[in-house]
Amino acid sequence: MKSLAQMCLELTSLFEAEVLVDLMLHWWQHPYANDKEFANGLLEDASQLLRMAVGGEGGPPGIRPENLSLVAAIWWAEQHQITDESPDAEQRKHWLDAVRRALPSCFCDPSDLTP
Repeated sequence: MKSLAQMCLELTSLFEAEVLVDLMLHWWQHPYANDKEFANGLLEDASQLLRMAVGGEGGPPGIRPENLSLVAAIWWAEQHQITDESPDAEQRKHWLDAVRRALPSCFCDPSDLTP
């Protein structure tokens, strides 16, 4: 049986993953929501994080690598890009907070969720 991270990694090559990134950026008002290169880079970074997770490496705190979802990988990729020196750091951190608050089930171990 495939892990969640493996299944999500397979999704990253589909057009639907691009749509998801675009919707996430626009819905929660990311400062780079209209920058297609940023969106493509974010998806590429999320794909790389999922590849690492499939190999058993890393993951945001509280999520075992094999349970990394596409949403959490996108969030995690953006979190790693923000620096305190970025002029838009506060807006980007606001986006991270908004995504995490809106989709909390993407940021916990699936076994913590009731069936």
